[in-house]
Amino acid sequence: MKKLILTGFCALFAAHVNAQSDTTTQKLDEIIIQENRIQLPFSKQSRNISLIDRQQIETTPARSLPEVLAFVPGVDVRQRGVTGVQADIGIRGGSFEQTLMLLNGIKLSDPQTGHHMMNVPVPLVNVDRVEVLKGPASRIFGQNAYTGAVNVITSLSENKSLRLQGYAGDFGMKGINFAGSLPAGKYRQNLAVSYDDSNGHQYNSDYQVSNVFYEGGIDLNEKNAIRGMIAYADRTFGANGFYASTYPDQWESIQTTLGSLSHTFLSGNFSLNTRGYWRRNEDEYRLRRNEPEFYQNFHTSDVFALETNGTYKSKLGVTGFGLEVRKEQIESTNLGDHDRTLSGIFLEQLVNLGDKTDIRAGLYSNYYSEYGWKHFPGMEVGFQATKAIRLYSGIGSSFRIPTYNDLYYVGPTNIGNPDLQPEQARSFEFGGKWTASNWRAELVYFNRYSENLIDWVRDSADEPWQPQNFNEVTFNGVEASGYYRVNPSGRTVQVKELMLSYNYIDTKFDGQPGVESRYALTALKNQLIGGVLVGFGKKTEWNTKMRYVERISQDPYFILDMRVDYNRLGKLGFFAEASNITDTDYMEAGTVQMPGRWFRAGFMVNLE
Repeated sequence: MKKLILTGFCALFAAHVNAQSDTTTQKLDEIIIQENRIQLPFSKQSRNISLIDRQQIETTPARSLPEVLAFVPGVDVRQRGVTGVQADIGIRGGSFEQTLMLLNGIKLSDPQTGHHMMNVPVPLVNVDRVEVLKGPASRIFGQNAYTGAVNVITSLSENKSLRLQGYAGDFGMKGINFAGSLPAGKYRQNLAVSYDDSNGHQYNSDYQVSNVFYEGGIDLNEKNAIRGMIAYADRTFGANGFYASTYPDQWESIQTTLGSLSHTFLSGNFSLNTRGYWRRNEDEYRLRRNEPEFYQNFHTSDVFALETNGTYKSKLGVTGFGLEVRKEQIESTNLGDHDRTLSGIFLEQLVNLGDKTDIRAGLYSNYYSEYGWKHFPGMEVGFQATKAIRLYSGIGSSFRIPTYNDLYYVGPTNIGNPDLQPEQARSFEFGGKWTASNWRAELVYFNRYSENLIDWVRDSADEPWQPQNFNEVTFNGVEASGYYRVNPSGRTVQVKELMLSYNYIDTKFDGQPGVESRYALTALKNQLIGGVLVGFGKKTEWNTKMRYVERISQDPYFILDMRVDYNRLGKLGFFAEASNITDTDYMEAGTVQMPGRWFRAGFMVNLE
């Protein structure tokens, strides 16, 4: 079955290479990647970056951000249940604690645990695009961007619009998503609301997820602009075996609040953005859902941050600089009450050497109240060999401090370790990009050498898990990807989009004999992702996605998903999705059994 599907995919790929050569190209290369200081077009980046735009979000067979990210090369999404109600994300073989999630450049890291990283409080219908930066990103975004960063981007529109989506499916699944834009003079504003729930695909896997997101901004004059954002997310779910397979009745309820206010100043060659934000996460966890007295934890974490980032263009190139101060604190019935302060300084320089070569180098120096000063240097070199070919190379260092769960958690199956030291890594990559007409391709090799890697281990199944530092872990990997897209021409049958990628990661782990590892030995090893979007006439689209995933010490699995859209861009449209068409028996995280074949269908309303 697998060979048949792959052969069919390759045949379809080859059959349409020449058939679509007269169509126009949709330009993605000039999209500006939203880093906090020096911002460059996608085509000028000397990094391995994946860009997920609105079309891909809308046509992917997915109802949540984790499901969309599962089809990004080099990204390992491990869901516990359907629609990403609880999901972890790793990049290039890294753990869920080593990836930084951002919303419009605002860090969503939680001092309690990385399990809350994917609680992004914005409905998917309101997301404009997603930028996935692979490799060390501490120099750009600070600590926690250990193996990469995912930046979710929303945008403010000058036009009135309304988008409404509703769906229902297997497991009693249903949901409604709304996003509206209503500018008032110079003031632009968006409001997005979503609600999703399900009875669950197995015992005690039901969930209810709500999101409310409001964003507004105004250009005061040619030089000054203000932008604000407030968001709230509520996730309540049965957690059958999510964190311990011996307790099928686990239950969790998480509320995330985010607020930010920023000011941007632009004058000639100088720009300055200053913002403050606050993020609160409230977490109630029960080991037995209907018996809170048996074992129950309450955690409330707060993050307060102030950042200033700027750029200055001169004859020497572009200089980027920034300052940040961050206060993290937690009140917990299990972890205790703790707080820590982080402050950092960013400095980087972009220099063009002639018309073909550019160098971008910088340093992020961070002071931790618990660990003192840490420094993260890094550099990228890009060479535009031809109009179509760009070569690049980069080196960088990264750092992650333990979460409070790592340090202080006490439970029947997990015990923290207050003696943990921060993780450190040095990374190198070399790659090339090829862009021609409707095609893009990329090949990259990367190496990451980690010291003091944190992993949860135990000596036997009768003992609780406890995090320990490991001396040396080395990751070597290769990523190859190809991508093809054209604008629709209205033909009876037209291939609009094709993608195929392969990732291989070799992990050399300095483990201890007889010690069982929870995360390090389940890192991504082989990953093959493919997809084809076919248009039928002007209104119908058929998207087929497939994934082949193999992790260290685990059986590989193959997943096939499909989605059909009718009149997606019209005022009223309809869609149907099928997930795990192959009815594969598989697990992504721990011992949580993922569902077999399942379906959902819905409608879209678009008014402008």
